[in-house]
Amino acid sequence: MRDVEGWIKTTCAYCGVGCGVEARVLASGRLEIRGDQQHPANFGKLCTKGIALGDTVIHDGRLMSPQLKQPDGFVDIDWEHALNRVAEQFSQIIGEHGPDAVAFYVSGQLLTEDYYVANKLIKGFLGTANIDSNSRLCMASAVVGQKRAFGMDTVAVCYQDIEQAELVILVGSNLAWCHPVLFQRLIVAKQNNAALQVIVIDPRNNESCDIADLHLAIAPGSDVVLFNQLLAYLAAQGELDQDFIAQHTQHFEQAYASASSDAQAVHDIGLSEAECQAFFEAFARTERVLTIYSQGVNQSSQGSDKVNSIINCHLATGKIGKPGCGPFSITGQPNAMGGREVGALANTLAAHMEFNPLDIERVASFWQAEHMATEPGLKALDMFEAIAAGKIKALWIMATNPVVSLPDSSKIKRALEKCPFVVVSDCIEKTATTQFADVLLPAQGWSEKSGTVTNSERRISRQRRLLASPGQAKPDWWIISQVAQRMGFKEQFSYAHEGAVFKEHAALTALDNQGFARDLNLAGLSHLSGSEYQQLLPQQWPVLKQQRSVSHQRLFEDGRFYTPNRKANFVAVTYRAPSIQVCADFPLILNTGRTRDHWHTMTRTGLSARLATHMPEPYLLVHPDTAKKYAVTHGLLAKVSNRHGDCMSRVIETTSMRRDEVFVPIHWNELTASNSKPGGLIDARADRLSGQPEFKFTPVKIADCPMSSFALLLVREPVELGQIDYWVRRKTTGAYLYQIESQQSLQRLDERIHLALTTARSRTIQAASANHRLCAAIDNNQLSWLYLAANQGIAEPTMQQVMAWFAEDKPLAELEQDMMALAQ
Repeated sequence: MRDVEGWIKTTCAYCGVGCGVEARVLASGRLEIRGDQQHPANFGKLCTKGIALGDTVIHDGRLMSPQLKQPDGFVDIDWEHALNRVAEQFSQIIGEHGPDAVAFYVSGQLLTEDYYVANKLIKGFLGTANIDSNSRLCMASAVVGQKRAFGMDTVAVCYQDIEQAELVILVGSNLAWCHPVLFQRLIVAKQNNAALQVIVIDPRNNESCDIADLHLAIAPGSDVVLFNQLLAYLAAQGELDQDFIAQHTQHFEQAYASASSDAQAVHDIGLSEAECQAFFEAFARTERVLTIYSQGVNQSSQGSDKVNSIINCHLATGKIGKPGCGPFSITGQPNAMGGREVGALANTLAAHMEFNPLDIERVASFWQAEHMATEPGLKALDMFEAIAAGKIKALWIMATNPVVSLPDSSKIKRALEKCPFVVVSDCIEKTATTQFADVLLPAQGWSEKSGTVTNSERRISRQRRLLASPGQAKPDWWIISQVAQRMGFKEQFSYAHEGAVFKEHAALTALDNQGFARDLNLAGLSHLSGSEYQQLLPQQWPVLKQQRSVSHQRLFEDGRFYTPNRKANFVAVTYRAPSIQVCADFPLILNTGRTRDHWHTMTRTGLSARLATHMPEPYLLVHPDTAKKYAVTHGLLAKVSNRHGDCMSRVIETTSMRRDEVFVPIHWNELTASNSKPGGLIDARADRLSGQPEFKFTPVKIADCPMSSFALLLVREPVELGQIDYWVRRKTTGAYLYQIESQQSLQRLDERIHLALTTARSRTIQAASANHRLCAAIDNNQLSWLYLAANQGIAEPTMQQVMAWFAEDKPLAELEQDMMALAQ
């Protein structure tokens, strides 16, 4: 898909919007990026992260070759040695302890072809379903809710419904920051339709509220109460679609009874009667209602019930399967949907088939698998519990960083330390997780990979190779297939290229799928030639015939669902308060989430200097009254803690927060900040059905964290600073910038920083006064590192001045003179 000007069509590496991207390689080797104006997800628009994709394809920190852990550290090995080692160890452990002694933990960053091969190997040939995805952390509750209501994991709506809706409800979704291109579509839709209303339901007055007609600052965790009360209101006001309920649904009475019984919990909702009434009336009286929900709903110990409480209201009013209508789960990762399609969750099989005798036999026959798993495996949290208990003895982690992303990270570390054999496939050499590996396998990253991803509206798009892979990096599907072949399954894993994997996946979705058997059907893509795969345009499933132009398919338009009797299920849900409540010791509720310009654990966005400027360090959002009550100060550091641990962040006072609640972003971790990872505080509570952890309600306390000395450090390559109270790292022009604060004296901080830096064969220049210490190292007439330490906070102009010295490579005489002047 390269045009005459060298532009290649591909798909963005980030969220589940699935934006089309065009890229071309410049003579300098840099990658130029623009939006694909023909892609139906974004029509040429890109968010800040998408625009900066070209900044992130540098080789800083890349894992270049397979590595084997030795007593004194990792050593490079060749692929043959690495693949044989992985195959032998997994085979040996299965032989000695059985198939359930091994597990895969995979990622929404994988392409569908990678996902498919991993799921096929472990479920079809290793004989266990112990494979789970980090999508468990963001989408599992949506999956359960949709399967309970519709019979399958079906997202019914299209992005086009945003433009066609008359009321858009954002529930637990900061669309403006987490899915910015969809938010831009919503803004334009609102500009073009003065009647379009937007209601935001979220404890925070977040950035999406900028266009809201109504913001409901709901009490954390109380969504079920609100939507149960909405259902009861609809019934009381005669606003139900009785014909739709009678003809196309079942179990309404049970759902209504549960909703009515939640009346006593209405005081837990945190809203006034007038606010609730305005919301209820808007939903009832508007014909086209689109409810968009995301992590604020899913990441909850009652996430599945929250999803069904929303779906119940759409079913009760028939606001589903029609233009501008429906419940819309927005996925968080670029290929969370693709992973669900191939079955890369522990409790599903493949191609939207389940662990029942008929589907097991179908898939086993299709794969020619003699050791087919016959029951669900362990979900993510249970998987790591089993590792800690010694039941799982070999773990393969692919393209994810569970030490940062999973709750109670100290427990995850202990489990990995105890596991006899850990393999990590990643494109990054040093993450919080790779240090626990016995074998490291270098995988391709975005711009090197080739395959497909599926976005939130079921649209399959191609990611295409743009650049050569650095070092010995290989595709994940190839790595998995090579291990499978060495374990004795050569015939079933002899793929010539990724297109062959996709064809097999498409053929499996079509297996015994005539009529209305399953929602996912890619029959029209099951006979693609190699060239057709390379030229494939975006396809929205189901795809019974290859789509030569843009398709906008809305499911359930005929009122048929994927249950045995084709009727949707109302699901009776009742509010349950979070199992761990605030108390005298931990009186505040911690909420976690994303910031606009960073992604997951920052292994990609952390390479972009421009993305680092938006929110350059970890922060703590807190209401001014709460800040005053607990004596923390805007602009200074505070410690957030509970019985699991603590983390430090910069205080930002804001009335966007409810009182006695705080918010910390998820992105910073051991490699980008000294102690700013909220995952260490999150308790390992999860939804009983979905296994999705509770990231939105953690009791904590906060306290001031006074510092005595401060520093800026600029280096060409990242360094290990050792025991310093607080530091945070970010990319800047030509360097990595560390902002440092310490409770020790200026002199002691100066000594600690200097010890962390290599000065061999370097010329150093220094300047000092009572209040400042400056030191720089020169190698080959170029600055190698430079730091400024001070006994008071370093002002922004000074920071910019020091950064400019490094970026400009000033002549040494001028640099020394400037340093002397600044030290005065």
